[in-house]
Amino acid sequence: MSAQPHAALRYESVEVESPFARDVVAGLTARPKRLPPKYFYDETGARLFDEITRLPEYYPTRCELEILRERAADIARFFPQGSALIEFGSGSSKKVRILLDAAPTIAAYVPVDISAEMLAQEAQALRRDFPRLAVEPVEADFTQPFALPAVTGGARIGFFPGSTIGNFEPHEACAFMRHAGRMLGTGAHLIIGVDLVKDPVVLNAAYNDKAGITAQFNLNLLARINRELGGDFDLDGFSHKAFYNSVRQRIEMHLVGKRRQKVRVAGRAIEFRTGETIHTENSYKYTLESFGALARGSGWTPAAVWTDADGMFSVYALAFA
Repeated sequence: MSAQPHAALRYESVEVESPFARDVVAGLTARPKRLPPKYFYDETGARLFDEITRLPEYYPTRCELEILRERAADIARFFPQGSALIEFGSGSSKKVRILLDAAPTIAAYVPVDISAEMLAQEAQALRRDFPRLAVEPVEADFTQPFALPAVTGGARIGFFPGSTIGNFEPHEACAFMRHAGRMLGTGAHLIIGVDLVKDPVVLNAAYNDKAGITAQFNLNLLARINRELGGDFDLDGFSHKAFYNSVRQRIEMHLVGKRRQKVRVAGRAIEFRTGETIHTENSYKYTLESFGALARGSGWTPAAVWTDADGMFSVYALAFA
């Protein structure tokens, strides 16, 4: 990660040095308890999420890929000759490959992610498949300031697919988009995927799949804490819960304690009441009008928007003034 080292925190003679450990201890000792969704994506979490994207109930990836494939030529018009594409939270290169194929005007690609292993794997494959493209991965938390490599000297276009913007609280989404604008600079564009408000039945099914893969994905966060932070969570003591909050227009994902229990994490004892939850993720859904307003309030102007045939998902091209 690109963050500067912090002074170590001590809990019962155990040093809590990593950002992961600090965030977990802070989140589990907060009320209500919470964990940042960015920590879902260790090796196991990334594999499980890839399975989720192929589930029949999970429409966002399928719909976004449809838009990118059908509108690739329109999106490519936003990439002038010699431009640099910066992807925030890159993960798999499946989506960006569509843009790279459609826009040979892209001279450089900068994937930004906290997973060094995935960055290295995807960068190697892209260099092989796009030999004329400068691929310069950056290991960093994309929500924090980080240095862009020298290859981004031309026009800059950001790429933020997957409706990851929905994982932020609206004020956090504004803060991120302002941060992206400062990173990319005046005259930049941002291609961003945004999930849309729809029938709650469809939304609830997408996050409660019959195969139980989303439940495994959610519970893997506790397994990761056990592996990396010396935790002793009993995964059988928690269950997955996801539901659409129609008032706040968001999916909420929680882990629910099945019984009263005490867990140790990084030397800290943490108690759970029966039914107490750990809030692990929000996924806000927008209308075309509400996201356009959020973008304008963050310094961006909608230049174009595309949806899939059923109006389930949207991809925006935004311009930064």
